[in-house]
Amino acid sequence: MQKKLRVGILFGGKSAEHEVSLQSARNIVLAIDRNKYDVVLIGIDKQGRWYLNDESRWLLNAEDPKLISLNKSGESVALVTNDDGGREIVSLVEQQSFGSLDVIFPVLHGPYGEDGTIQGLLKTMNVPFVGAGVLGSAVGMDKDVMKRLLKEANLPTPGFLTYAGHDLERIDFEVCKQALGLPMFVKPANLGSSVGIHKIAGPEEFVAGVRDAVRYDSKIILEEAIVGREIECSVLGNHEPIASLPGEIIPTSDFYSYEAKYIDAEGALLEVPAKLPDDLVKKVQELAITTFKVLCCEGMARVDLFLTADNQLFVNEINTIPGFTKISMYPKLWEASGLSQTELIDKLLQLALARHEREQQLKTSFDL
Repeated sequence: MQKKLRVGILFGGKSAEHEVSLQSARNIVLAIDRNKYDVVLIGIDKQGRWYLNDESRWLLNAEDPKLISLNKSGESVALVTNDDGGREIVSLVEQQSFGSLDVIFPVLHGPYGEDGTIQGLLKTMNVPFVGAGVLGSAVGMDKDVMKRLLKEANLPTPGFLTYAGHDLERIDFEVCKQALGLPMFVKPANLGSSVGIHKIAGPEEFVAGVRDAVRYDSKIILEEAIVGREIECSVLGNHEPIASLPGEIIPTSDFYSYEAKYIDAEGALLEVPAKLPDDLVKKVQELAITTFKVLCCEGMARVDLFLTADNQLFVNEINTIPGFTKISMYPKLWEASGLSQTELIDKLLQLALARHEREQQLKTSFDL
């Protein structure tokens, strides 16, 4: 019998999306193939401390997305490299080793998890991990840099303006209105899950929205509102990525908010797959894969697009660690495309191992 691989599930994190990460991790733990993988639960609290958790008590209020929280009674640990080059989980108190890890699945949404920081740590420690590398993660997280690269590649994306949070006096409503029209959106540049996002129709909403957005990031983006359908497409792979069938988000409120995504199951209608003609399905898939490649992604991503009434497509953004909750589109779209959550998780872990093996062939020294 083949030895099981030891998978570290890294979840929580120093982010406003901390609670979303707990929900995503819970669903991955429930779906992973226990015949192939042993699960090691590593929770990161909002101060950045790492805890090794027992599966019987790793989450508090696990069934309630409004109250779910990390159980911080676990062992305080760190990830270290041993003398043999292996990756071990070690107690910070007793210096006890809790064994090595074969691969890590970061289920960390937002800053300090999806932005290249944790990927840099894992890459430095030579540990295989699921998802995009440092560059793809950083680019995918920063909406400003992402949109500039999309424009450079001549990919359609809504008009936008970017401002530093410390420069609030320069953010003028009339200037933004002239450039982007009304309504417009204001967003933190480095955050997801619709946290800190506001739809702006007038000057009072503008001031309140900008002030809220800068609470979450040092850079904000103001974006043209595209009137159209919200289409999402999941992408999977390394050098030869494939795309799922597209899905459609039909918000029951003004836009697809945090509550609609993760708390209120009735907050939006999820049309999976989307009702689109075959030629448009192909265009969505092609644009999603092109976006994935342009932004240097690997492993997985969900590409969010707008479809206008005259069938124009616009790339809204990419999510390199998309939600894995029970109402999240990334796994739902793959299920509709014939890949179960268990099979999807297995594929993602195998992609991580394959990339790591490929990278091990690169030279790290120069022989004169």
